[in-house]
Amino acid sequence: MITSDAPVVGLNQVLDRFLNESLSGTPFRTLWSQSGSGSGSRVAQPLPIDVYATNDEAVIVAAVPGLHPEDLDLTIHQDTVTLSGTIRNVAESEETKKATWYVHELWSGQFRRSITLPFPVDADQAQASFEQGILRVTLPKAETAKPRKIAIGGSQTQAIESSSGQGTN
Repeated sequence: MITSDAPVVGLNQVLDRFLNESLSGTPFRTLWSQSGSGSGSRVAQPLPIDVYATNDEAVIVAAVPGLHPEDLDLTIHQDTVTLSGTIRNVAESEETKKATWYVHELWSGQFRRSITLPFPVDADQAQASFEQGILRVTLPKAETAKPRKIAIGGSQTQAIESSSGQGTN
């Protein structure tokens, strides 16, 4: 039996500390919501998004609760879509200046989330809508990325007949 007086540190505590220390000095970072885990530590979770594609378009759905459309920046460069913005700190609002805080877990600061699609899109035809904290971005696929049905003609059959006819003369 091995005993030690050293404290036992869980893997999630080590990862949480690593993420907090490594991300704290960067001006932009993936949006991390920090929620209480019951032990007073914080658990990092990325900005939740859904991305799907049909034959004609890609759709990105992002949950950005508490934000307004003017708080968000959406850019498209080739096949990469970037969502960025700033979440205001609730503790700095006029309403909370003289408040006594007991719990303050809501994340604030700048964020950036990039999604690289596996095909090019037509950025000029992109559309974005925002309703009740949900951003929906519709990106038509570039014409070169859309599936095409190719008609099979009879020209190959004619070429075979004419070449076989020349060999019999």
